[in-house]
Amino acid sequence: MFKNLARALLRPAQLSSLRPAQRARRASSLLIAATACSLLAATGATGATAQPATAPLKIGFVYVTPIGSAGWTYQHEQARQAMVKALGPQVQTTVVESVAEGPDSERVMRDMVAQGHRLIFATSFGYLDPALRVAADAPEVRFEHAGGYKRAANLATYNARFYEGRWLAGYLAGRSSKTGVAGFVAGFPVPEVVQGINAFTLGMRAANPKATVRVVWLNTWFDPPREREAALSLVNAGADVLTNHSGSPAVPQLAEEKGVRLLAYQSDMRAFAPKAQLAAVTADWSAYYVQQAKAVLAGNWQSGATWGGMQAGMVRLSAIDPALPPAVTKDLAQRQQALMAGKLQPFAGPLKDQAGQLRQPAGGALPDAAIASMDWFVEGVVGSVPGR
Repeated sequence: MFKNLARALLRPAQLSSLRPAQRARRASSLLIAATACSLLAATGATGATAQPATAPLKIGFVYVTPIGSAGWTYQHEQARQAMVKALGPQVQTTVVESVAEGPDSERVMRDMVAQGHRLIFATSFGYLDPALRVAADAPEVRFEHAGGYKRAANLATYNARFYEGRWLAGYLAGRSSKTGVAGFVAGFPVPEVVQGINAFTLGMRAANPKATVRVVWLNTWFDPPREREAALSLVNAGADVLTNHSGSPAVPQLAEEKGVRLLAYQSDMRAFAPKAQLAAVTADWSAYYVQQAKAVLAGNWQSGATWGGMQAGMVRLSAIDPALPPAVTKDLAQRQQALMAGKLQPFAGPLKDQAGQLRQPAGGALPDAAIASMDWFVEGVVGSVPGR
């Protein structure tokens, strides 16, 4: 229709036969018609105003280990995928896995900034200082650091109260262990790991006051052969229940092979330990990732410290063995409800350390600041915190 209108207005033969005043009026009509045609063609037959396309928010994820099919990085990747599904074309994500803590992570984050990413999730403890340096040079970018304790105007921290799930896992270990000895394969002696060891021990001793938890340090987050070797040494030392704070399925696989029980960490490990697993302490970051991405899109993101627990859905005791005695399952469920309601505090007093020193009197519980900086072991842990 628009082409025919323009063609009719632009017939040279008709223009040449008109008087000068008539040609001027026809030329003016031509200009108006051409402009109208152009606007109509741009907006479409419906007459709707054309809107400029909005570029998606570019979001970067930095992972310390391979994604794999279970574990710490895998859980973050599952949450990233859930965020993409929830927000669709509003976001565009980039993943870089197996990034070493330190200078390499800083290089990756600077590269993400240069590529136009405006929200970056740094998902390992050792990424904190590198992220702070990059954040200082890129104030227009928002950074989220998992497990950190230092923030900036454009860098927030987030973590889960894993110790809540660890306490329940320890309680189940205490109800299930025949030897009263559990083994804990641990990565680095950062507060989150120490919290987990202590909470697991306190839970286990709530079920069996004489129980002990033996600890082997790895000084790495991901090294399957070393994880396996550490787990084997703990079984040889009498542990009939294993748990871990490391990145691969090596500990679950060793538990399955040796016929001991497993309290898995981060992911459901039944694919690797179908007979061994009693339950799994799992993390779910998806709601947080969606929330923070929406905040950046809306322009109301703010720096802060998030520390969510079981009540917030960030931590769960999942994949509980259906073959457990009904009385144990019921007891565990009741304690979980008490914990979620705040009636059960994993670090309630009286609480003593390995040396017998009272750290928290009866009638109260350790405050968040003391938990967040925890660098000592409770009674019942066999091992030491390096550097203490």
